[in-house]
Amino acid sequence: MADALTQFLKDHDVVLADGATGTNLFNMGLMAGDAPEFWNVDHPERITTLYKGSVDAGSDLFLTNTVGGNAARLKLHAGQSRVGELNKAGAEIGRELADKMDRPVIVAGSIGPTGEIMEPMGTLTYSGAVEMFHEQAEALKDGGADVLWVETISAPEEYKAAAEAALLAGMPWCGTMSFDTAGRTMMGLTSQGLSDLVGKLDHAPVAFGANCGVGASDLLRTVLGFAANGAEQPIIAKGNAGIPKYVEGHIHYDGTPDLMADYAVLARDSGATIIGGCCGTTPEHLEKMRAALDERPRGARPTLDQITQALGGFSSASDGTGADDTPPPRTRRRRRS
Repeated sequence: MADALTQFLKDHDVVLADGATGTNLFNMGLMAGDAPEFWNVDHPERITTLYKGSVDAGSDLFLTNTVGGNAARLKLHAGQSRVGELNKAGAEIGRELADKMDRPVIVAGSIGPTGEIMEPMGTLTYSGAVEMFHEQAEALKDGGADVLWVETISAPEEYKAAAEAALLAGMPWCGTMSFDTAGRTMMGLTSQGLSDLVGKLDHAPVAFGANCGVGASDLLRTVLGFAANGAEQPIIAKGNAGIPKYVEGHIHYDGTPDLMADYAVLARDSGATIIGGCCGTTPEHLEKMRAALDERPRGARPTLDQITQALGGFSSASDGTGADDTPPPRTRRRRRS
């Protein structure tokens, strides 16, 4: 029997995913530096509100509040022994909500990067990454997640480790990377590089694509790259709601609901099937995205000029795939908000 997401994709031309996790939890009172995963146990009613906000706005799929739920990330908060508890709770809250809906809603168990650098540059071994991801995957499975959702990955080895962990858990999975440095991930992978990697995995994802990054324009240029490479799996586009700005002591994303509606349609026309938002995306954005996807007719694949006219300019001149492009300097990135 096909998994829930694969079955949903057979019956629907486009899937609206959810928006931001961190942004919406900060709006509920989460403090910077706190582990949002603790709220799965300490404030489950707030996590229900988080999930329900996306579903009520029209999302067909939402991610669990577990992006930093691996042992390496939770160790920063002395929570490394609570991986099973926190991930299972995050998925159970989502499962309970989804089962109450009068339409199919997919619960995607979010798995983010370990935050560690893998060998040979760092100390994290491949087997160690698989073990961490597997522990998290089993807990999300036990909590009732329909599919695992690996996100914001930068290193190909970590992506492979997550794929192996999903296989060990017997779970379907989706996987996105963050292309935030001149069209490349922090570790230098391009859209073509991810397409090639996905094609070689023994346990292929149900869908793959890009999330977070710099802004909606850059992300759509990456989506066009996936499409140009002849991606066999559905493509995921989960872009930020504009560009972050520091306003009155808080990070604010300048993308309006109307801009994100334009982004959603352009993402669909660029070749994406699963479309959502990342940092800064609220239910208000999702409502406009849902309406635009339902009401606006499909168009031709947009040009780069059409994307920049609608969403703003690119952060770099190239998407990293040209023959003369070289990987930019590597820097550490913060976790998704």
